[in-house]
Amino acid sequence: MRSVIYAVAAVAALGILIAIATMPSSEVTPDDASATSVVADAKVMEDAGTMTLAVPTMHCEFSCFPKVKETLEGMPGVQEVVLDKQKEEGVVDNRQVVVSYEPGFDVSSAIGTLAEKGFSDSGVVQ
Repeated sequence: MRSVIYAVAAVAALGILIAIATMPSSEVTPDDASATSVVADAKVMEDAGTMTLAVPTMHCEFSCFPKVKETLEGMPGVQEVVLDKQKEEGVVDNRQVVVSYEPGFDVSSAIGTLAEKGFSDSGVVQ
């Protein structure tokens, strides 16, 4: 009997995760402090530094963000990828990551690789 209850709870949890992952993104208004613009012409970086990438299709920090992090950290020149500051803990309401990189980091390639992994419309935040 206990195993049936556990199975029902697991199915319910999976349903909740799927519902959260497929929620439409909220509209960003000009008055919103997190409103950003995306640079269209990315390039190979000459100096080490950090940059913020917008990843509009990243919906959660438990499956989407780890996939984005793994994808970007697999790129040559990337040292670290962290989720940008969020308004509420446990909720991805600021769909941006901060990338620490070394000279030679190819931003265009990174954005293209994110698109291949299902994170289309990603770009550099200005």
